[in-house]
Amino acid sequence: MKLTTKHITLMLVAFFVSAGSLFAQSFTRDLQYFTNPDQRGLNQFEAPFMTEVEFDGLVVRIGGANALQFQGLTQENDADNLQNLESNFNLATSNLDLDVGLANGLRMHLRTYLSSQHHTETYVKGGYMQVDRLDFISEGLASDLMDHVRIKVGHMELNYGDNHFRRSDNAAAIHNPFVGNYLMDSFTTEVAGELYYYQGGFMAMFGLSNGKLNQSVEESAIKTKPTVYGKLAYDQTFDDGLRFRLSGSILRVGQSSSIYLYSGDRAGARYYDVIEGGNFRSGRIAPSFTPGRGATPAAGEMTSFMLNPFVKFGGLEFYGVFENATGKIETEADSRSYNQYAAELLYRFGANEDLYLGARYNFVDGETQSGDIEVDRFNIGGGWFLTRNVLAKFEYVTQNYDGDGYAGTDYAGASFDGVMLEAIISF
Repeated sequence: MKLTTKHITLMLVAFFVSAGSLFAQSFTRDLQYFTNPDQRGLNQFEAPFMTEVEFDGLVVRIGGANALQFQGLTQENDADNLQNLESNFNLATSNLDLDVGLANGLRMHLRTYLSSQHHTETYVKGGYMQVDRLDFISEGLASDLMDHVRIKVGHMELNYGDNHFRRSDNAAAIHNPFVGNYLMDSFTTEVAGELYYYQGGFMAMFGLSNGKLNQSVEESAIKTKPTVYGKLAYDQTFDDGLRFRLSGSILRVGQSSSIYLYSGDRAGARYYDVIEGGNFRSGRIAPSFTPGRGATPAAGEMTSFMLNPFVKFGGLEFYGVFENATGKIETEADSRSYNQYAAELLYRFGANEDLYLGARYNFVDGETQSGDIEVDRFNIGGGWFLTRNVLAKFEYVTQNYDGDGYAGTDYAGASFDGVMLEAIISF
């Protein structure tokens, strides 16, 4: 019998389940230093640094997510040459997660995309090992130091900014209050290591990656230099229930023929086929500081920073974004810059804050090689947690394109708007 990806996936699941039974290991939803992939993980940001979960042998947690959207969008531009979009369902997306407690304070994560807009076949997104204690080397080793330190290593999602904690990662969309991600979607997976230091409500992180999305040992004409990045954050909940978080991040790409921070998502966007049909990242803005496909290869450089305030008081939440990306291709005399602004206001209510209403405004202005551009998006909508694992969302979205940089393209005077419905199961 020919093995398909579905057969292989079922075989893997069966293997882990049977292995767990055979070796009398514990399959549980409680792991150390772990962000729950359901309603309990809302507004978690980095995985919790403190834990009350005791390690009692190898723990294997099999989880996943499924998401399905109904899209009802219309679009137009100055040339009146865009294809008509019908109201219908998008491709259902699905994730498989394996989280394993290997030892006290030692955890592994692996995510596989079972189905996505860009890859209908199964493929691995990436994973990492997280170290919060060194007891696996020797019990109590450097315990005073590890009371403040965390280490993460893997081919993994870089912890640049806070937006990636509130975005939809293919089917893992339960922590995103809206259907789409931000216009400048800062998300990439690279081979990297991150070192964290915690003290009270403060956190400092230093990260280093190899700058490559697709790994290769073949030498290229343009050498990719390591990407260096870091984050500072303050997160505190006060006696009156007010929670305040402020984080600042910076990322530097010194030299690369391909910069992936804003084009690293291989799963695809939520607004299908808008303006540019067939583009799996449609609806997003990707600052470009390297030549496009088919152009003569040349080195590029980029520096990005992001500032994110978050405030929660009772059911009221505010989240903000200011981001700047500046860089150039080596053939350019001057650097170009993009700015992103976003403000998100939500009100959660009900016995367990199972319902919410909210709005998000997102604006990007940038300097392309063809001229200046401006793009804005407005979302208004809400959601209902039927259970802590099941979320239904609805939204109205409108997005507009403007600027000389779009002259002569399908984006000149372009816009789209309409309604989106999304259902998510995450466990």
